[in-house]
Amino acid sequence: MAGRNSKYSSIDKNTKNKILWSVALYIRLSQEDEDNGKEKQESNSVTSQKTLLNEYVKEYDDLIIYDTYIDDGFTGTDFNRPAFQRLLEDMRNGEINCVIVKDLSRLGRNYIEVGNYIEQVFPLFNIRFIAINDMVDSFKNPSSTNTILVPFKNLINDEYCRDTSIKIRTALNSKKKRGEFIGAFPSYGYIKDSKDKHKLIIDKSVANIVRKIFDWNVNEGLGKISICHRLNELGILNPTGHKKLELRENYNNCAIKDNTYTWTPSTIRNILSNEIYIGNTIQGKRRTKSYKIHKVEKVSKDEWIRVENTHEAIIDKETFRKAQILSVKDTKVSQTTKKLSIWAGLLKCADCKRAMNKKTSTNKLGKSYEYYICSTYRKKSNKLCTKHTIKVENLTKIVLKVVNFHIDLLVNINRIIEEIQKTEYTNTESEDIERIIISKQNEINKISNFKRRLYEDWKNDYITKSEYLEYKYKYECDIEKLNKNIERLKNQKKKYEVKNNTHNEWIERIKNDKKIVELSRDIMIELIDCIYIKENNDIIIKFNFKDEFKEYLNS
Repeated sequence: MAGRNSKYSSIDKNTKNKILWSVALYIRLSQEDEDNGKEKQESNSVTSQKTLLNEYVKEYDDLIIYDTYIDDGFTGTDFNRPAFQRLLEDMRNGEINCVIVKDLSRLGRNYIEVGNYIEQVFPLFNIRFIAINDMVDSFKNPSSTNTILVPFKNLINDEYCRDTSIKIRTALNSKKKRGEFIGAFPSYGYIKDSKDKHKLIIDKSVANIVRKIFDWNVNEGLGKISICHRLNELGILNPTGHKKLELRENYNNCAIKDNTYTWTPSTIRNILSNEIYIGNTIQGKRRTKSYKIHKVEKVSKDEWIRVENTHEAIIDKETFRKAQILSVKDTKVSQTTKKLSIWAGLLKCADCKRAMNKKTSTNKLGKSYEYYICSTYRKKSNKLCTKHTIKVENLTKIVLKVVNFHIDLLVNINRIIEEIQKTEYTNTESEDIERIIISKQNEINKISNFKRRLYEDWKNDYITKSEYLEYKYKYECDIEKLNKNIERLKNQKKKYEVKNNTHNEWIERIKNDKKIVELSRDIMIELIDCIYIKENNDIIIKFNFKDEFKEYLNS
């Protein structure tokens, strides 16, 4: 960068009456320029621009360089560039009165903003503006800034940016839809494949930490804060620390204001909810508003680009599924037993719908027992809700009985459905439909042969042209009708096959359980969504498989 000069340091007595220009040389290079061909890249390089500007200044003894301002790697679609902002500050302070650029596109590619600077801002501060290659000089040739060519060139530069933005966005979306990773840094537990930067491979140095986080949450019942404490006590670096210190990546996290690299609940939450750990790639969660407005906005979940099985999984799908169920439940570990209750996060008051609190009491015989009570009644007011108390012993008996009843019911219904399907639909029926389809296809082949011979008959004068066209139209209609029939038959066959091979994950799991003699946390999470406690020990159980089973019965 050229050194700064005082406004008056280069003024000579012989040039006292001559206008001297304190010059700001402005250079800009962005990613869009680097994406051009090799020849264009070299032409737009920082070195090339600097050489051109300095050679231009040498030709005129009234041009004195005050400073060179370089924005390397900044888009021209906005003016929030550090060097340009520094140029504006020097302009306001009266340090410069002339700005020189290689061409109009170096100043910017935003049609409206560039025009505003050339027509409003620079004249307001009496700044001479020179764009060398576009032959613009607001002092020597004032009309050069007012000609139709200037806004036209600015419009072309703007359109170039818009077109480039569309092409880049389209190309990136195509990569996302193919499941290729396009981010700068993969999630904790993965690194980019050295042979293919769009493919992820497991980071073996921390993959086991990810597995421990899921295990502690799903199997030990630890919450996010407890997991953070355990990781911090073990001295394990958080994802940012791992990237910076262990992987030596140029990674910055604006949320971390010091260099302690400790774990936080939000980090644990992000890991437990990230499908990347079961082999899926989800991208397109955020986007910039437009090529001019670089504000990042969130994208609705239904617009995310999700591709399954794009890389090796660290966590099995069943463990991940349980983690998602637990994420919406209150799963506090007992401070007394240091264990997670099988009922944690499942019990709610049937009236106020708030969580039930666990308490311990002692009866007249001195025997202690556990019970649950409405949290609204206990913590707020007996006017807002009633006790809804229920002993854990009674709750266990009721739920165990209801669960086994449903298992027997579902297994028996499943057996009946299988028998019905065997009698209603057999492979013979499938074969019958297939035979009809083959027959229709043979019919199409026969009509197609007639159609081909029809042309020969016309050329041999066996039939007239009008007869040829009439028969041709009839044959084409017949073929179209047969194709529609074949399509309908194929769909019918497919429906039968789906119905015959219906496989419901919930039914299969329940069939395997057969009879449960003791409730466990796994069973509760697997089968039950929520249990509502009413007064007088009455309960309402909402099962996880309710909707799935309805669909199963209707299939």
